[in-house]
Amino acid sequence: MATARTTSARRPVPAILLSDTALALLRDVFGREDLFADRPRITHRIVAWGAAEPVRLPHGGVVVSEGDLDSALGAGATDAAEPALMTVHTAPPFPADALRSFGSRRAVAQPVRLLHEDDRSACWVESVEEGWLFLIPSGAAGGWLLSVGADAATVLGQSRHIGPRIAPLGEPSAAFETSPRMLASLQGSGWLACGSAAIAFDPICGDGTAQAVREAILASAVVGAVAEGGDPDVLRLHFESMMVAAMRRHLRLCAQFYAGGGEGDWWRAQLADLADGFDGCTARLAKMPEPRFELHGFRLVAREAAA
Repeated sequence: MATARTTSARRPVPAILLSDTALALLRDVFGREDLFADRPRITHRIVAWGAAEPVRLPHGGVVVSEGDLDSALGAGATDAAEPALMTVHTAPPFPADALRSFGSRRAVAQPVRLLHEDDRSACWVESVEEGWLFLIPSGAAGGWLLSVGADAATVLGQSRHIGPRIAPLGEPSAAFETSPRMLASLQGSGWLACGSAAIAFDPICGDGTAQAVREAILASAVVGAVAEGGDPDVLRLHFESMMVAAMRRHLRLCAQFYAGGGEGDWWRAQLADLADGFDGCTARLAKMPEPRFELHGFRLVAREAAA
């Protein structure tokens, strides 16, 4: 019914924090109630944002690597005997490769040793003058530190809370981009594009994995609706409009975080980029028709039929 194109040469992500919400979605989609049940749990998130003192908040989840996800879930099989109705692209090169980034937020990841035992079940988020830090545990006394903004030494040097709680191990990774970004076109004749290479969220919201799963569900529902006789052009446009709307919501949520992170030039620049991206998504949506379908489980249903 559909073929999936997933070839990619990018480096795997060393650590992913799966919230309980994202984990529940994965377990439901793949019918795996025990998925990652054996992993150490994150029970709290400690946030030191802006000028405020750290706040300890309940936050359930597990830490896995991208390799863990690949091994646990595996690659989906395709039926080569049936002609494909549509190709779903999840990695470059895409049929339409133009990519729009909503800002520029370079980051590096670095392995660290945790100096406090109570940090083994908590993640830390801290804003500093020229960026922000995200610390997640990984293993007995180890963890990963994500530094976003200025160079890693500068950002860590500005830390009041995370810096004294860790000992860096090894060199930071090569820099990579964490700003939200999206292909200028997410669909065309005979194809759809989804996944983090097509639509990337800022890690500050912690929703990237769950968003990728939701995109895959919608893409499969579109292919299924085409197979049932639906209009391919209308269904592909519905997919794209839902993706643009998701990015617009994400940019609005990001702005709430970045508005309170700091008052310096770096933080003002992030807010300006987010506002520009939000306006661009709004203008793009204004040219698209109102949604004509609703997702019921893994199927798309016309709204008038669902009413």
